[in-house]
Amino acid sequence: MNTMPNNYLTSNQNQNQQDIKLLVLDIDGTITGHSNTISNTVKQVIAAVRDKGIKVAIATGRMYCSALRFHQEIGSTLPLVAYQGAWIQDPNTDKIHRHLPVSSEIAYQLLEYFEQPNLRSLLSVHFYINDQLYVREITKETESYQQRCGVNAIPVGDLRQLLDHQPTKVLALCDDANLIQQLLANLRSKYKPTELYMTTSVPSFLEAANTHVNKGNAVRYLAEEMLGLESHNVMTIGDNFNDVEMLDYAGISVAMGNAPTEVQAIADWVAPSVELDGAAVAIKKFLL
Repeated sequence: MNTMPNNYLTSNQNQNQQDIKLLVLDIDGTITGHSNTISNTVKQVIAAVRDKGIKVAIATGRMYCSALRFHQEIGSTLPLVAYQGAWIQDPNTDKIHRHLPVSSEIAYQLLEYFEQPNLRSLLSVHFYINDQLYVREITKETESYQQRCGVNAIPVGDLRQLLDHQPTKVLALCDDANLIQQLLANLRSKYKPTELYMTTSVPSFLEAANTHVNKGNAVRYLAEEMLGLESHNVMTIGDNFNDVEMLDYAGISVAMGNAPTEVQAIADWVAPSVELDGAAVAIKKFLL
């Protein structure tokens, strides 16, 4: 974790400030807090960055349809990175630049694991197919998720009937964050990183995606393949374990004050928390 005073910059960071051409932002816990809205302060600072000619993009674990309003609110002209990078789509043209789903075989194995008798009643399992959310049944966790994300889950009973399609992402939700950590550790011992990408975006979410999926790879795609930039031209801001790869990639990386200490430890700088408009503080510091 960077413990330097807020007004102190290394010479490398001073140089990097001049180089930044792309700012990539997470949504939940970064530009939106409990209110599920972007504050006027954060919007104004993002607008000032765009006025300087710096491109701004969203990279989120959310569904594309759920993230779209935030993409529009910050005035991004780039493709939107959704599902941790498994789905990259340009809202202006509707072109899907990248879709990396989980194989039906691994999705089936995950479902079998999550529906073991000792786990079935404790977990809500979400399958995401063609940017729609499918569930076995509507649980209280799913209701809360629907409300925050502005989506409607489709209950189908047995999720196995959907496996002629490959899900973009598989999510297991549980109020017990300790159980989620236990399941994550168990699954990481079962699947190599070359078989499955697993992360948590909030402590109660276990997210599984294609092995090539993470926000770092997605940001690299935006920067290098779409804009012809390099990593030192990129600044990223995030708040959780699903942001680690994009924080690692960027020339300037900022973790939110509400981020876990392990995430703060890898960032160049730690901003105030989301409820204190920490993203705006970071953007002003490094880009304005």
